[in-house]
Amino acid sequence: MIAIIVLLLLAIAVSAGTSLVRRRLVDDPERSDSAVLATDVIAAAASAALIAAAAVVAAVGAPSSGAGLLAVHVVAVIAAATTGSSAVRVVLALGGIPTRADNHDDEPEAPLRGGRIIGMLERTAVAASLLLAWPAGIGIILAVKSLARFSELRAPRASEQFILGTFASVLWAAAFAGVGWLAGV
Repeated sequence: MIAIIVLLLLAIAVSAGTSLVRRRLVDDPERSDSAVLATDVIAAAASAALIAAAAVVAAVGAPSSGAGLLAVHVVAVIAAATTGSSAVRVVLALGGIPTRADNHDDEPEAPLRGGRIIGMLERTAVAASLLLAWPAGIGIILAVKSLARFSELRAPRASEQFILGTFASVLWAAAFAGVGWLAGV
């Protein structure tokens, strides 16, 4: 159980560290967009490797219960929320949708503003719903998000950004919830 928590905390630390590096790269006009994307790829790959390691440890270890399992669940939800942004940006880039930081010439009111915070809330809610054995909660979360974004989805590329970003975000949260679930079985 301790090893699982440590691996999840390492994923959070890697994400925080690469986020700081990314912010500096975005603010530096000498740096190319490919350098920024490379930072996202490194962060997503490192976090994915740590998720995989945590899943293996959880799967082969003895089942946790009580306060230990609760601690794993809490850290898994926090990790799902805080580590997913880089993975979502990589998926968006693979889908041909540049992130706002990559588009230095975008208008200030680009479509789907606030995606980073909404994504964190979405991943928190999805991971918590799965760990509480309430998968129907995902449908409610996605319905609320769709209704809230409905008027913005007609903008160019907004629907693709919404679909790819949501899909990547939900899968990322499900991976962390899976680690939490494996820790208890």
